[in-house]
Amino acid sequence: MFAHSVEGQPQRHWEPLSDHLSGVGTTAAAFAAQFGGSTLALAMGLLHDIGKTSAAYQNYIRQPREEGGTRGPDHSTAGAIEARNLYGALALNFANLLAFGIAGHHGGLMDGAGHEGSTLATRLDKIVEPYAGWEAHVSGLPTLDDIRRGIPPLCPNAIGDGFHMSFLVRMLFSCLVDADFLETEAFYAHARGDEPPARGGVLQQAHLDQVRHFLASHRKDDTEVNRLRSAILDHANGKASLPPGLFTLTVPTGGGKTLTSLSFALEHAMAHDLRRIIYVIPFTSIIEQTAKVFREDVKLGDAVLEHHSSFDWDRQPPGTGNDEESEGVDGLAKLRRDAENWAAPIVVTTAVQFFESLFAARTSQARKLHNLAKSVIILDEVQSLPVKLLRPCLAAIDELARNYGATVILCTATQPALRQQDQALPKTPAGKDDGLDICETRELAPDPRALYEKLRRVRVEWQQEPVADEEIAARFARQPQMLCIVNSRAHARDLFSLLREQRQDGVVHMTTLMCARHRQQVLEKVRADLKAELPVRLVATSLIEAGVDVSFPEVWRAATGLASVAQAAGRCNRSGELGDLGATYGRAVVFTPADHKVPPMIESFYGPAREVLRSGLDDMLGLDAIAAYYKALYFQQGHAALDRCAVNGSPSIMQAIRDTARRLEFPFKQIAEVFRLIDDLMHPVIVPFDDEARAAIEELRNAPFPPAGIQRKLQQFVVPIPAKLRASMLATGALETIRSKEYGDRFLALVNEQIYDGASGLRLDDPAWRSAESNIVG
Repeated sequence: MFAHSVEGQPQRHWEPLSDHLSGVGTTAAAFAAQFGGSTLALAMGLLHDIGKTSAAYQNYIRQPREEGGTRGPDHSTAGAIEARNLYGALALNFANLLAFGIAGHHGGLMDGAGHEGSTLATRLDKIVEPYAGWEAHVSGLPTLDDIRRGIPPLCPNAIGDGFHMSFLVRMLFSCLVDADFLETEAFYAHARGDEPPARGGVLQQAHLDQVRHFLASHRKDDTEVNRLRSAILDHANGKASLPPGLFTLTVPTGGGKTLTSLSFALEHAMAHDLRRIIYVIPFTSIIEQTAKVFREDVKLGDAVLEHHSSFDWDRQPPGTGNDEESEGVDGLAKLRRDAENWAAPIVVTTAVQFFESLFAARTSQARKLHNLAKSVIILDEVQSLPVKLLRPCLAAIDELARNYGATVILCTATQPALRQQDQALPKTPAGKDDGLDICETRELAPDPRALYEKLRRVRVEWQQEPVADEEIAARFARQPQMLCIVNSRAHARDLFSLLREQRQDGVVHMTTLMCARHRQQVLEKVRADLKAELPVRLVATSLIEAGVDVSFPEVWRAATGLASVAQAAGRCNRSGELGDLGATYGRAVVFTPADHKVPPMIESFYGPAREVLRSGLDDMLGLDAIAAYYKALYFQQGHAALDRCAVNGSPSIMQAIRDTARRLEFPFKQIAEVFRLIDDLMHPVIVPFDDEARAAIEELRNAPFPPAGIQRKLQQFVVPIPAKLRASMLATGALETIRSKEYGDRFLALVNEQIYDGASGLRLDDPAWRSAESNIVG
């Protein structure tokens, strides 16, 4: 019996089923050992492919590839059925802990029950091809008593009942699918005479030594700002010995938050044998800047993995449950998903990628989750999370710290609003304070209130009347170094074009219409020109607000929430270069655009901000103002608004989990479909920006499945566009599909390089393209 065939090779070179089951079981168990689930994962790995013992399946994989276009027989349901048969005597339907992952290890996690589509209940009652004799290919299968003893003793989640059990299913599923992929990848590599692609890696003392050396060599006490940065760093590192769990780091923008959090994370990880650091940045920022600092400035090099959401295989809805759509006759189709599993010492990623993975149903996105156990997770500006998904996100944060040995750091430039004691969240229907339980001793910054007062470098003004682009252009003409941040790419393009028409010097544009490599080059020039005191008139979207070290004497910010205003103000007089702290301030101006409507997703944050701006407080970014803002933001909408995605007949995700927890029949597929940090799905377009980009495109064009790491290369050359714009550009021939037979429409490349502008990125001169793009934030 074979698990995988090799085209053109005799059967002695194929992979025996027993070898594959043993390898997957052993690897999955090693992954799950990090959270006490190794026995469950071992059983899942040993059972996941026993359906391949059917005569129908063995005949199927013997077909030549060119004749194997039809889907093969279902081979994953058999293992789920046997898990129920073997372990069904467990209380509370605990056999489903295994059955969910086994049945879904190709098509993805499904709903536990229901009336639509394939569910776990229907799969367990399904009649499948006979697979008698499977026991001969399985060795060391855990007994019922082994499984009973091997269920991790989880603590209930602080945010929602039943969440801890649904999350355990996800983590076990992650262990199984990652082990299955890695074992398959290794087999085919060896079949070709190659070594498997290098994967893996955890934090080492050498990483900490490098960070210590960098910080020591760059430590400066020549200014008040630099002395405060040093004090913050020392105070945070002094708490590295505290037990893993939830922390806050409340440091005003410009206070060295990024490097302080990295330093603490490494000191803490080495003290407690934690495996990796996951640095999560808001989706509106440009993560490549933080990754570049860690990789090149700190010189952590290949220890840093930069993971965007560019080519996310799982943005499509979960499949039908047909196994062969993800494996194929020879198993190679599985390898066409060059998905990240975050097996790297330091991962820099987006909030979209991080949180959507935590609630994903499909295999490629979920496979990384087990690597979050015993890791340090740094959430930068966590208050930027959408209000409608706040409680599910808090539940996941609590779960990782409570039951998976992770440390989670809530980094912010403003006083935290997500702790129970902040009382910024509406009380639960039961009258309890909602939020995370983080005591004051877990704050890593020394006296945040005093720190803010010492580091105040900006005064905020609010223009109550709408401001036209011509007025902003006039101010740019008088101020040779100025930054204006607007809410949409279309607005940025219009304002940039106006400045160029007026022939103002040093006009620069930065939005996600430019690929990451292009933006890096622009930022390098901006920094150099600012340092040389040359004119720099920068128009950008919110991507410049988080993690970008630039400083202007004046910053204008289009209507937005107060947290984003604080981020924008952090690009003004960042290091106190305009004069002594407390005596000289930069200028930050908040305005409502007269020529562009405020996008709906921004308006929900700007409304509460207007209340604070109208209050007449002396400091509109002070801690009292921020506290008032978050109370207005959350209380105005009510408790139900913090989780308002309807699922399975329930009004919210957390309610749906609670309702189905008793029988462990969670609606995983439906949750994945509604859990979206960004409502508008964006599609990546690969831009042939330079020779490296063209070489990567050609490499992909000539490969039957993506070479390992190709998507890491390509993500530097991607521009995200909405679905309507994508369809329009395909229709006009502006885009081409790369290897559509193997990849479908996953990889789209720009055909005509003339429509990519060297100053502003992808050109949207066509009226149809402009209308599709007009409301895109970023």
